[in-house]
Amino acid sequence: MTTRPTPTTSAWRIDGDAVLKEAVQRIGQTARRDFLRRSLTLGGLTMLSGCSLVDESSVETALTRISRLNDDVQGWLFDPNRLAPTYPESMITRPFPFNAYYGEDEVRAIEESSYRLEVTGLVADKRKWTLAELRAMPQTDQVTRHICVEGWSAIGKWGGVSFGSFLRQVGADLSAKYVGFKCADDYFTSIDMPTALHPQTVLALTYDGQPLPPKYGFPMKLRMPTKLGYKNPKHIQAIFVTNTYPGGYWEDQGYNWFGGS
Repeated sequence: MTTRPTPTTSAWRIDGDAVLKEAVQRIGQTARRDFLRRSLTLGGLTMLSGCSLVDESSVETALTRISRLNDDVQGWLFDPNRLAPTYPESMITRPFPFNAYYGEDEVRAIEESSYRLEVTGLVADKRKWTLAELRAMPQTDQVTRHICVEGWSAIGKWGGVSFGSFLRQVGADLSAKYVGFKCADDYFTSIDMPTALHPQTVLALTYDGQPLPPKYGFPMKLRMPTKLGYKNPKHIQAIFVTNTYPGGYWEDQGYNWFGGS
């Protein structure tokens, strides 16, 4: 008689989290492709994307064009004067969750003494900034909600330099389309200029009144309560202003670029 393996035998020892993650990804990819193909019979998405959905490449092209259309719509709807909700410090989530595309044991170690923030692109003052210079600028703080695309949220307190004030300080072209970020953990992303100038967009140097811990992005992260979490880069090393679409780590893999919350 043959005995089937039980969940306690080696034949069943699989990485459940990895399997679930891959399954969700595959379901999501299949669902959006099936949606496009079904919509093709109505002709709607074909007209919007200008693509004939006949193979994998054409489906991806259509998805990209529809995503960029979605970005444009979100940009039109964005109100640069509308503030995200703020909260009392009693509502801060403790501990605030760690979140990145790698594990907490892989957080990058950055030396404060050698750190320099590089600023390039369409700016008048192309130079590197020390943390001391950034801390000497007028500071602001906020208690706002971080919303993750994975479905969870948490409230935290971030403090630092108004990004709009910083961009004006370096003589950035405020009519430019994009502001891009390169990070010490190899992450990169970009945002639209109206969001960069939003009064709650902050170059965060502190968390909960203390220097920004490494797991939250030391020495500096961009904090934007008007954007989803993946649009808030950590360990920022370089900022550039441009009219050329810069993309982003997750955005280049199919995530929505505008990423409004």
